[in-house]
Amino acid sequence: MADKFKFFIAVSLVVAGVAGFYVLGKPPLELPLVVCVLSVMAGLVGGGAVAWFTEPGRRFAIFVRDAVIETRKVVWPTRKETVQMTGIVFAFVVVMAIFLWLTDKTMEWVVYDIVLGWKR
Repeated sequence: MADKFKFFIAVSLVVAGVAGFYVLGKPPLELPLVVCVLSVMAGLVGGGAVAWFTEPGRRFAIFVRDAVIETRKVVWPTRKETVQMTGIVFAFVVVMAIFLWLTDKTMEWVVYDIVLGWKR
């Protein structure tokens, strides 16, 4: 029950920050844009801080930590491998585009000229 209340407070802070953006930017206040953006940032930071102390927030923090650890284990391709694979993909796309264009023109010729007899 306490987690639900904390989560409600967190969402309320975020909503208050977003609402503050619109309220502070309209007449009669018309504060500078920086103040309006800071209102949203304060709502997000406050909501995040409150949500951090809920059970789902703790689980999310553990998930993020584990994701960072797994990211460090990834063997990232070198620049040369990346350029080579990009070139292969680009060449494949060009070959497929030509193949599909030829197939389309062949089907057009078969249907319009041979089957229907609509010579252009």
